[in-house]
Order: sequence, then structure tokens, then C-alpha cells
Amino acid sequence: MAGYGPETYGDRIAEIYDEWYAEAPFLETEASVDLLAELAGDGLVLELAIGTGRLALPLAGRGIEVHGIDASEAMVAKLREKPGGDRIPVTMGDFADVGVDGSYRLIYVAFNTLFALLTQEDQLRCFTNAAAHLSDDGVFLIEVFFPDLARFDRNQRFQTNSVSPTEVNLDASRHDPLAQRVDSVHVVLTEGGTKLYPVNLRYAFPSELDLMARLAGLELKERWGGWAREPFTVSSQRHVSVYGR
Repeated sequence: MAGYGPETYGDRIAEIYDEWYAEAPFLETEASVDLLAELAGDGLVLELAIGTGRLALPLAGRGIEVHGIDASEAMVAKLREKPGGDRIPVTMGDFADVGVDGSYRLIYVAFNTLFALLTQEDQLRCFTNAAAHLSDDGVFLIEVFFPDLARFDRNQRFQTNSVSPTEVNLDASRHDPLAQRVDSVHVVLTEGGTKLYPVNLRYAFPSELDLMARLAGLELKERWGGWAREPFTVSSQRHVSVYGR
């Protein structure tokens, strides 16, 4: 998709991101924070693509020192507006670079955001750079969906999310199975006009992610089907995977 960069998704969706997602039950924010806090212990934490602070702020509220990286000034501005948001150090840039100093007990990237890196090379670069910033006992955690290619008919998908007398919310997607890429646009139609929120992803199956980890000097420590540590099975729609040395 021409003109789509690391900051595009965040810059376009920042105004409505919290309204759409901050309280979404399927994100299991409380369980996410519980698990992240346990893995962090008393160590330093880094969130890749920190966004508006859905996870970082409650972690910081537990007394954990959290740093962040993000490419979207608009998303970070929303973080700064929230109580405590001005006290979290955030480095601006492509999170695959992990452009920070020091080492961390926990580095994590949640809610499918690893797949926002649109090439295998960029995803591997993220693993490699994250590994370089882990303490000896540190771990790198990712939360991503398990790819379901049956969702696509002739490599495309159109979905109606909601319909009301004042608004229609749609998703339109094209699938490139060779590049393992899905280019999508959330479309919101109202009497006042049309809003477009693009999101592009490059998915990977667990075995490919595990190989990236090994190339980065890490190995799989745990894999669950969700934040509550439920087993990862053939029916799981996502996984939370933890890598360490």
C-alpha cells in the first residue's frame, strides 16, 4: 500500500484507538498486566509500540519501571494526556530497531503488533535487537494471532462489523499468500462522511517465529493460548510466546 509507513496506523487511528480498544474484553488487559508484572519482577521493562499506554500505565501503577518505543507521535501524545503518562520514557522510532540503551528484564510487543513489521527481515531484526537488550535472565514476549487463511476467499475478505442508523463499520482486506501479507482498511461510514483506517500486517506461523528467535540467540521458554496461560492447541486463535537465552 503506497504511502504506508511505520507511523501510519497509529497516526490515523490515534483519535479513536482508546474508544475502540482500550476496554475491549477480548484483549484481557488485566490478565495481560498480571502476567507481564510477574515476568518483570523487580526488573526494567520495555514495551515495543507502546501506543496510548493500555499496558504500560497499569504496569507503571504497580511500581514497575516501564520504558517504551513508538513510531507515532499521535499515539504517544494520547499516552501523555493520561495520568502518569508523562512519566514514562518513550523513544520515538521504528520499534524493530529497539533504539534504546541498557538492558531489560522484560521486552514485550502485544496485540499482533510484531506483525506490523511487513517483511521477514524486519521481524528478524526486531528479535535480534530485542535479544541484544535483554538482561541475562531477561525474556522477550510476543502476543500474536495464529494465522487463519480460511478467512480469505480468493485472497480477499470483506466484513461488516456493525450497522446502525447513523454508522456502518466495515473491514476490507486483500491477502498476498506469497508475502504472507494482509493489507486492510477499517472503513467507517456516517452521514458526515467516510473515515479510513489502514492496517497492514505480515503474519508468521509459530515455527517461523521460533526460528527467528533461534537466529537471534533465543529459545522458546513458554507458549500459551492466551494471557491466562491456557494451553496452546490447534483450536487456539492466538498465542503468547516467551523467549529467553
